[in-house]
Amino acid sequence: MVIKFYTMKRTSLLFIFCFVFNNLFSQNIIGQWSGVLKIQGTQLRVVFNVIKTDSGYASTMDSPDQGAKGIPTTKTEFENESLKITAEKLRMNFEGKLENDTIIKGNFVQNGFTFPLNLTRGLVEKAVVKRPQEPQKPYSYYSEDVRFENTKDTVALYGTLTLPNKDGQFPAVVLISGSGPQNRDEELMGHKPFLVLSDYLTKNGIAVLRYDDRGTAKSKGIFSKGTSFDFSNDAEAAFNYLLTRKEIISNKIGLMGHSEGGLIAPMIAARNKNVGFVVMLAGTGLSGDQIMLLQQELIARADGSTEADIQKTKRVNKAVFDIVRKNEKPNNLNAELTAYLKNELEKDTALAKSIGMSVDDYIKSTLKQITSPWFQYFLKYDPQPALTQVKCPVLAINGEKDLQVPPKEDLAAIKKALKKGGNKNFVTKELPGLNHLFQECKTGSPEEYGDIEQTFSPIALEEILKWLTTITK
Repeated sequence: MVIKFYTMKRTSLLFIFCFVFNNLFSQNIIGQWSGVLKIQGTQLRVVFNVIKTDSGYASTMDSPDQGAKGIPTTKTEFENESLKITAEKLRMNFEGKLENDTIIKGNFVQNGFTFPLNLTRGLVEKAVVKRPQEPQKPYSYYSEDVRFENTKDTVALYGTLTLPNKDGQFPAVVLISGSGPQNRDEELMGHKPFLVLSDYLTKNGIAVLRYDDRGTAKSKGIFSKGTSFDFSNDAEAAFNYLLTRKEIISNKIGLMGHSEGGLIAPMIAARNKNVGFVVMLAGTGLSGDQIMLLQQELIARADGSTEADIQKTKRVNKAVFDIVRKNEKPNNLNAELTAYLKNELEKDTALAKSIGMSVDDYIKSTLKQITSPWFQYFLKYDPQPALTQVKCPVLAINGEKDLQVPPKEDLAAIKKALKKGGNKNFVTKELPGLNHLFQECKTGSPEEYGDIEQTFSPIALEEILKWLTTITK
């Protein structure tokens, strides 16, 4: 997750005391203060550089982990041991209390979201994250950096092909990442699921091709302009590249997708009969709007939201999604969404206050997201027709505690579509105790992802390998 860093008047002796008092505080607050934001398992360091000016205080902000330095702020105030820093263009503010000369305890607020942030003098380091499953070089197998091209969209893609041995022929899988720009390791929340998965499969006799999403890491193209369909062309280009490799058994190449990647894999298999098999890791069998509504409800409930707030959000989101589904023309969509959101915020003052920005700014920000090509395509896309056309073997697994792609509803929809299409070689399975990333977890909330040391449950790895071994004999 990327965070965009989106006077008293006195006379006589009172004036003198106030002057001395303020000077004492200026000595305490001036300098470099830093802390670590923890957001869904991601750690981002934040640095404020505070200086004294003729009129009070000023500051700049650094975000070392995003390579940003000297970000200007709008206002810096320090009074009664309280520090407040605002950056209006980023819709960000920090408020904290100086507890002693070295610690400021406070909160970082951006776009209506609040995160605890404690500051200390000087630079701080991120906590060392333990990821015991992450493989370390040198690997016990052959690994090669590769380049291939999606000729349909003229996009050059870069990835890594791992082979059990440099010589020989092997079955193979293409790994397809979930939503959002991901590198070839599907790196998120401090984890590298695709690195762990490819390492495990390659050690057990299966070649793996994983690649950077378009516009991410080394791959070319523009990610923000792409839809699931565009990304399916990238994944199919990876499949076609494997057909050119002499080390790969051409009729034993499959597609393995996680989350949105699990939606993309059957999309390709439905139109490309050369696909040997499909593995859906929390892939979707429900339409985008259904998934999003269920996801919002389950995550909100797990995070402690009241039932009233959950139902209110669900009602608003459903209305927004309905507007998107029925409007094909951008101008009509923008006008209707603007009118609806404005009306909701005007009649619900508590909701308007909670967004942490002006109504106009909120609507503008929301429209930018909702009217993006990816969102509109995903929201309207129904995977059922494609699934009915998939004739190759399919494995669909979900974690029992997955709150992003609800397992019972999702697996039932996948099973229904495959049966309707006459596919008799498929397995659907719900794995106990696992979340959306296939980690052993407590609640399944995304807030847990980064705090869990495990990257990919051995139970899920074994389930995948057992099925692949049978299919690729």
